[in-house]
Amino acid sequence: METESEPYVRLASLRQLHEVMADMNTARSLADTLQTVADGVVSALGFELACVNLVRPDGDLVVAAFSGNAAAEALITGRVGSRDSWERRLSMGETWGSLVFIPHTEGWVLDDDDVPQWYTEGPAPRFEDEWHPSDRLFAPMFAPGPHGGSSSGELVGVVSVDRPRNGRRPGAWGREALQMYAFQAAIAISNARLRANMQRALVRLEREQQALRASEESFRQAFEYAPSGMAIAEMGGDQHGRILRSNDALCRLLGRPASAMRRYSFSDLVHPEDIGTLLRTSAEGGRAELRLGRRDGTYVWVSLRNSVVADAADGPRFLLTHVEDIEERKRRELQLAHRASHDSLTGLPNSAELRSRLSARLCQRPQSTQPGAVDAMDAAYGHPAFDTNGHGFDYRPTTAEAFDAYDHHEHTVAPEGDLDGGTKGLAVLFCDLDGFKSINDRFGHNAGDAVLIEVARRLSRQVRDGDTVARLGGDEFVILADGLGRADAQDLAVRLRNEIIQPIRAEGRAVRVGASFGIGWAHCGMTADEVLKSADERMYVEKRSRPKQHRRAG
Repeated sequence: METESEPYVRLASLRQLHEVMADMNTARSLADTLQTVADGVVSALGFELACVNLVRPDGDLVVAAFSGNAAAEALITGRVGSRDSWERRLSMGETWGSLVFIPHTEGWVLDDDDVPQWYTEGPAPRFEDEWHPSDRLFAPMFAPGPHGGSSSGELVGVVSVDRPRNGRRPGAWGREALQMYAFQAAIAISNARLRANMQRALVRLEREQQALRASEESFRQAFEYAPSGMAIAEMGGDQHGRILRSNDALCRLLGRPASAMRRYSFSDLVHPEDIGTLLRTSAEGGRAELRLGRRDGTYVWVSLRNSVVADAADGPRFLLTHVEDIEERKRRELQLAHRASHDSLTGLPNSAELRSRLSARLCQRPQSTQPGAVDAMDAAYGHPAFDTNGHGFDYRPTTAEAFDAYDHHEHTVAPEGDLDGGTKGLAVLFCDLDGFKSINDRFGHNAGDAVLIEVARRLSRQVRDGDTVARLGGDEFVILADGLGRADAQDLAVRLRNEIIQPIRAEGRAVRVGASFGIGWAHCGMTADEVLKSADERMYVEKRSRPKQHRRAG
């Protein structure tokens, strides 16, 4: 590049500078752009060495490109100088427009800072404007600001130059050319960075789209080929719960084709008794166990689990519903519950179930709302003071609330008088078999078991639907019969005794047992044990009142 002493600038120099700037803006990558900037300083601006220091995201500057000396390039490329050290350098020396020149008389103080630098050798200057090997010249590169000025934007980097080919410090034209070049280099680097960021964003977007497509395909396969039922249903609005899509497993479970499933919502398929459970589950998202209707009119127990599929813009949009067949587990649970509450030999309700059914009909008059009266409160309200999960809570009703609940309870009372038109009550018939022990002793326990099974069958056959026949233990049975007067209860006891005394086939022979009945009456204010004890005592009175030979027929 010509010096200011030249009367004009050669056209070739301008053409060369233009070509270098064009190369900066057409480089294919940020690395190519940085190297083109460094090479252009050497090829077009008349310096032997050039270094491009690029600002990193953390603010420090890294040597990103070097041109003019392979040994120096290998020494400092990739090394980092702190932002503080660079700020110090750019605030020293002389300012030539946007350039910073630090003469060798001041630059010695920078020898020990952390900015990567190289050292050149040469003789001391012989005249005033001759370049000294320790002189330093920096061209800061600023991104264009909002008003387009060359130094109004953010610092992009710094170009360091050394050893002008003519051996002199740059004149007016050389300085102007270097400033203009630095400004154009800043634009080229900013554009290259923008292109690099866009390319990375496009690559990332493509990867995300590929991952999304793969995820959607994985979901489709997982949905379609899941071994248990899956469905996608609408959430909210008039069509809440309407099935949009169902997989093969759900269609097979309910015996309905996919095209037919789309005509239903889950509320159309659920058992009427489970509709409340379904609505709570659909609203909250979660898990529930309920019954869904099959095409043949039967119902199947399922575990239904909802997950809310949300849309970033519109909020919750769909329900992803997982439907698992739990029919077999429910059957086992019902069997276990039945075994826990029924006698294994006769199949009748056992002692615990009898007391539970009896207690459900009784209440006690509340006396206090203090913690000591919890049982009274439980009875008054018809349920224990527990929440729906079985956990205790501390709430205690007021005295007025307790008495109000007591007053609105349908009380069980004992009948008055012997007239058929009198008060009806809950009769408790306590039955004890007569002569049963001798059958066990003479013919064995298998014969005794056969007798108990047959007695249970005969008792159950003689009572009404809704009455309870329970085996209390051993050869003792209890019958709960509601809505009977005293004469009705006596008649029932006679019918049951006449049924029991008929011959029973046991172990290939006919045997006979008798029966003694005691009739008690349940009424509120009593406990279940008190009711059973009363009936038991009346049974023994009745047993002792009859001659021994009449206790067992045949």
